[in-house]
Amino acid sequence: MNSELSSIHPDARIGKNVTVGPFVTIDKNVVIGDNTCIYPNAVILSGARIGNNCRIFPGAVISAIPQDLKFKGEETVCEIGNDTTIRECVTVNRGTASRGKTIIGHNCLLMAYSHVAHDCILNNHIIIGNASQLAGEIEIDDFAIVSGGSLVHQFTKIGKHVMIQGGSKVGKDVPPYIVAGREPISYSGVNIVGLRRRDFSNEQIACIQEIYRAIYQSGMNNSDAVKYIKASIAEGKEREEILSFMSNSQRGIIRGYLG
Repeated sequence: MNSELSSIHPDARIGKNVTVGPFVTIDKNVVIGDNTCIYPNAVILSGARIGNNCRIFPGAVISAIPQDLKFKGEETVCEIGNDTTIRECVTVNRGTASRGKTIIGHNCLLMAYSHVAHDCILNNHIIIGNASQLAGEIEIDDFAIVSGGSLVHQFTKIGKHVMIQGGSKVGKDVPPYIVAGREPISYSGVNIVGLRRRDFSNEQIACIQEIYRAIYQSGMNNSDAVKYIKASIAEGKEREEILSFMSNSQRGIIRGYLG
């Protein structure tokens, strides 16, 4: 159902049972999946690829060109997965030649006034809080939460099941399963509440806690902590994910709390 007051380019591909409210603009080279709702005054620009069952609230702008001076008008896209909600006045820019696309996964929630810059990759079940700002080429893994008013530096990686406390400035990589906050941003403990909500067992949580005691509370440097973990903690999914994240970190991981 499309409002007569909306502007939809004839080349846009609109799925079944899509609702387009008044004063919506949908550009050429746009694909919108089935059962999606575009609320009044949203703007969907060239390169948008929006999945099924999404909700795009008033004032949101999807797939605007990057705010990156290296962008030269190349053909890039902005992909939004299924069942994702984008609230009022959110902005999501499309990619640059660097990656060619910005990706928001399935079942994500981007709260009002948040911004996702060019070439970011947000996986599934992610929440970005009100007014949080993500710079270019950030990667965020499944079930992470970036609480309201946070600023995330370009190229930063945030691991799965992480909780970033509100108002944080994130300039280092944040390894999986933890809570991070304070100023400067630092380790604040394992995200026990989030892990229990997602049916992690007591044994899994205890293993994660033991790993992070070695990394952040033992006094060992990261290299020695990794050696200790490999020698003392049994192999398992969580152990390998944490060690892999640390070994692949380009910016270095956040530090422990020194207060």
